[in-house]
Amino acid sequence: MELLKQKIVEQGVIVSDQVLKLDGLLNHQVDPQLTMQMGKEFAKRFGDQGVTRVITVESSGIAVAFATAYELGVPLVFARRKKTLLAEPDMLCERVPSFTKGIVTDILVSRDFLGENDRVLFIDDIIANGDAARGLIRIIARSGAELVGAGIVIEKCFQPGAQAIREQGIRLETLARIASLEGGRITFVD
Repeated sequence: MELLKQKIVEQGVIVSDQVLKLDGLLNHQVDPQLTMQMGKEFAKRFGDQGVTRVITVESSGIAVAFATAYELGVPLVFARRKKTLLAEPDMLCERVPSFTKGIVTDILVSRDFLGENDRVLFIDDIIANGDAARGLIRIIARSGAELVGAGIVIEKCFQPGAQAIREQGIRLETLARIASLEGGRITFVD
């Protein structure tokens, strides 16, 4: 998606050789038109997979996952990062570190919204080390649902997350692949 790459260059802030801040595009403010285009693209790529639910991790993946679920005409489920007072005692849970936030959190999904009859598409904003993705994949497996693939807006190719997911035999589609942030410059994989 050339428009996405253009927006990443225009609005992305390189914090270090490892971190790209995308608050103006994905993580704090959302571009609705671009988000709907990304949802259409993921729906096109996975439309033949019989998806029954789209799933993501709270919170930055929700907008793109919503757009994808809307295009596919299926519900969106998001893994919560905090247990609420109303949470079921036997929720599906995984403890995962966050590269960007520098903390470890639990991600939780209700068994009411993910089960053995589901064909699930995982959508998220960025993959770096892939810890949250691997945690959600374990939750999906424990639920008995079938993971049909993962759609990630931005893949940081210089970090191991996407490759680790692919090595598990999971179909992983990305809309923009970043090769490097070195020297204060965003370099995309062609």
